[in-house]
Amino acid sequence: MSRIGKLPINVPQAVKLTLDGALVKAAGPQGSLELHLRPEIKVELKGGVLEVMRADDSRMSRSLHGLTRTLISNMVKGVSEGFEKRLDIVGVGYKADVQGSVVNLALGYSHPVKYDLPKGVTATVDKQTAILLKGPDKQLIGQVAANIRSLRPPEPYKGKGIKYSDEVIRRKAGKAGKASGAK
Repeated sequence: MSRIGKLPINVPQAVKLTLDGALVKAAGPQGSLELHLRPEIKVELKGGVLEVMRADDSRMSRSLHGLTRTLISNMVKGVSEGFEKRLDIVGVGYKADVQGSVVNLALGYSHPVKYDLPKGVTATVDKQTAILLKGPDKQLIGQVAANIRSLRPPEPYKGKGIKYSDEVIRRKAGKAGKASGAK
């Protein structure tokens, strides 16, 4: 039995969870999400508790058991509370601002970079150097954050670029001759 998969999912009062055959839909104050289940996985909703079970004991069923439970749990948390990811912009002249669903970035290139946010993701900018992404879909928030970070990844010498707020950049020393004062 999967340690993660056998844990029940408590559904809050604000979340409406519906099971329609192989489709699980979750709707709440932050939005709505849906997940198509594989035939190897079965779900049961009893009161305010959802249980994920596997149809048989095959290798595929065992591998999907914990994954499906986590995906449904993330859906429930996403539509009730939402997820957020923070990006920091480091560098002289590097900045960002949001206009509607477009993030405008000045990243040291000869042109400004515009990033269109997908539906379901909102962004706010604090002090022009911190981007906060919010939305109900954890996977989509992570993908958008990775796409924005890839526009100018942090470099190891000065640390300039876009980084996750909890990311630690490993710094390099630079030229060895410059450090010792040699010509």
